[in-house]
Amino acid sequence: MSTPTVQPVMKPVPPCPVHARLLAAGALALAGAAAASTPLPAGPALAETSLAEPSLAERVRGLVLPNVTLPAEAQTAAAPPRVVVEIGEIDPRLRLAPCRRVEPRLPPPGRLWGRTRIGLRCVEGERPWQVWLPVVVKVFAPAPVPVRALPAGTVLAAEHLQSAEIDWAAHAQPPYGRAGDLVGRTLARALQPGDAVRAADLRLRQWFAAGTTVQVLARGNGFAVGGEGQALNAGIEGQPVRVRTDAGRVLIGLPVAERRVEVTL
Repeated sequence: MSTPTVQPVMKPVPPCPVHARLLAAGALALAGAAAASTPLPAGPALAETSLAEPSLAERVRGLVLPNVTLPAEAQTAAAPPRVVVEIGEIDPRLRLAPCRRVEPRLPPPGRLWGRTRIGLRCVEGERPWQVWLPVVVKVFAPAPVPVRALPAGTVLAAEHLQSAEIDWAAHAQPPYGRAGDLVGRTLARALQPGDAVRAADLRLRQWFAAGTTVQVLARGNGFAVGGEGQALNAGIEGQPVRVRTDAGRVLIGLPVAERRVEVTL
């Protein structure tokens, strides 16, 4: 007679309660200005976790939203900016010691824009620990975008642009917020309909040639002095230019407009 084979019964290992609570918080979508984001799955333990604990998620929300710095052009747009915070997931492989109180904290240097992260630190528990919670901060506001596909070299005109709501935080460089600042500019690369227009998309302007007499505005701590000088090299947008004053002093500044240079002392 053959001996029957006995199959071992594997008991499921319960997840760490704090880990489960963090996963629940990570699955909750946070939104500002009455906007909501889509919850993201947080791993296998999510199926065994109650989502009825919003306290940690609300504290993260309360930390993020007041620290989102909105560009001035987005704040003065026709429609108020709409801030959305999407929460990522905590690595489900983490095994965290039980913790009675978890505190969120801002990442250094504290700027919240686009893809970033929030620290979650155990401040009352058996063993201290810290994990990082990925978040995405989106800032929706109107901006001029191309009406149709535009090739590189296009000189922008008013009929090329229309206003549309875009995510200003999708790129580290903010978009132009006013169509008037784009009219007459030349595209450095092709754009598709709905693309935000940023400084990197435009060819640099030459405000004046070397040898041109320019107006110089020197700014210091609490004062500003104006005068004239001679440009020693071409004034290219965003690039330093050397200017010799009537007194023979050579200053370095930035060209800001036709025959205008600003110097910071």
